[in-house]
Amino acid sequence: MIVRILIVVRVVLGQQAFNKSKFKDSILRAIVFILLLFTQQVVAAPEKLPLPRFASLRSNKVNIHVGPGSGFQTEWTIHRQGLPIEIIAEFDIWRQILYLDGTKGWVHKSLLTGTRTAVVVGKTHPLRSSATTDAPIVAHVEPDVIVKLNQCVENWCYVDIKGYKGWMERAALWGVYRHEKKKFR
Repeated sequence: MIVRILIVVRVVLGQQAFNKSKFKDSILRAIVFILLLFTQQVVAAPEKLPLPRFASLRSNKVNIHVGPGSGFQTEWTIHRQGLPIEIIAEFDIWRQILYLDGTKGWVHKSLLTGTRTAVVVGKTHPLRSSATTDAPIVAHVEPDVIVKLNQCVENWCYVDIKGYKGWMERAALWGVYRHEKKKFR
């Protein structure tokens, strides 16, 4: 083990490392260098997230490509930060997404965020003070409004719409699965 460290010290720091007064410092630098190499490998390991999953757009301008790469034609551009999308496939740093209307395309992963949002679908829906149909109405929410998801339980989701907070029926939202019963970050 000591021989291997000495070889690494020679390679990393050169022959001057064997001056007796600098030997301990050289050993420490070599160990730190080795640890940094191993740490970078661990950090670079990709995280395996389930598919499909919901995410949202990080930017106010996102180009949607016909294939996984910037060399593929841009099919359309979305100008709506926070819009929920469903990730249905992955290829390297590219994510195939599905939008509410069934449109599919590929986007770079840096343009997506794990922040969970949903969009109101259908007609105007009430935002209620608690998760029951007879609870007082806090606001009426128009279709196509983006809401931030805080948590979902049973058939209800607690949402935030620019400071207006309350409960909406899950069926009024696109961007959350029926089985999800959890708090979102």
